[in-house]
Amino acid sequence: MKIVQGIKKSNESFVLKDSTLLKEPLVLVFGNRYMLESEHIYDEVKQLFPNGHIVFGTTSGEIIDDNVLDGCIVLTAIEFEKSSILVKRSNVADFQNDDKKLGEVLIAEFPKENLKHLFVISEGSTVNGSALIEGLEHLGNTHFGLSGGLCGDDDRFERTLASYNENPKEGEIIAIGFYGDTLEITSSNYGGWTTFGPERIITKSEGNLLFELDGKPALDLYKTYLGEKANELPKSALLYPLSVKVTEDAEPLVRTILNIDEKKNTMTLAGDIPEGARVQLMMSSVDDIANGAFHAAELAMGGRKKSPELALLISCIGRKLVMDQRTEEEIEEVKAVIGGNTVISGFYSYGEMAPFSGQDSCKLHNQTMTLTLFSE
Repeated sequence: MKIVQGIKKSNESFVLKDSTLLKEPLVLVFGNRYMLESEHIYDEVKQLFPNGHIVFGTTSGEIIDDNVLDGCIVLTAIEFEKSSILVKRSNVADFQNDDKKLGEVLIAEFPKENLKHLFVISEGSTVNGSALIEGLEHLGNTHFGLSGGLCGDDDRFERTLASYNENPKEGEIIAIGFYGDTLEITSSNYGGWTTFGPERIITKSEGNLLFELDGKPALDLYKTYLGEKANELPKSALLYPLSVKVTEDAEPLVRTILNIDEKKNTMTLAGDIPEGARVQLMMSSVDDIANGAFHAAELAMGGRKKSPELALLISCIGRKLVMDQRTEEEIEEVKAVIGGNTVISGFYSYGEMAPFSGQDSCKLHNQTMTLTLFSE
């Protein structure tokens, strides 16, 4: 595996090592939404990697090595020496917002033989991430892993962009299939958030749209808990996500609020919140988040036969807001576990995709550190 990385700052060109080392690489370009709106950004990367498979995604912060950047673009070009990739794309607008159907059609484009892993970069503004995952896994095939994340837009929640081999645009879902007998790919996630306050029951919801808790308007209840911070919604919701327990035996899922509708008194969450599920508010601290990142890395490394050569990290914007000036500490915790020789890239997101530890089925998470580790 050969890897070249680079950084582009505002009004500057990419600074990276010799790109001619790579012939036909996978090029992951994660960056600030304003910078990825440039009409020249695809051509600029294409000049560096004429035969590259170029995947873009907007972020709420960029990760490279153990650094967390803002207002930049980070580029990671990977050439697999013993393995192959296949990249496919789709757009939510083509499926009338039926994200499960989109997932079903998208996974059908991937030959299943020797498919080791599917890594997804999804638009993060309107997609129902859990419905998308359900579609991708609808055949019940668990012989390949699934991980990835939803693109971000800092804490603005205005629009997210992604693309494959073209300028970034809204509504895009990019799936990257990894093939090869020698590939070892592991993924994991962990949060570090604690529940507080009364447990309430979802009495009215539709997909990822929440109407009522305990028979009362959910948004009104949520604003009561937030107090003065309610004026900063939806940004302030990132600090107080919801723990959602679908059944008594199920692992709780964390759901972040992506948007609110004052007129309808509803909240749009990043994934499904079924009626009858029990929810509680959550909170966290800097130390809890850093410890959560450390544990996520331990889970990803557990049982690996080879040291990872590449780590793709997707962490939640809510964690970044809590960490503030200490954000890099969670990346440092990950690096301490996976080793200093592993190339690290990634971004802060509006949602993370990975299975729970010991499980095959992927889930949509919020407020977690998610790792996908590669070696061949």
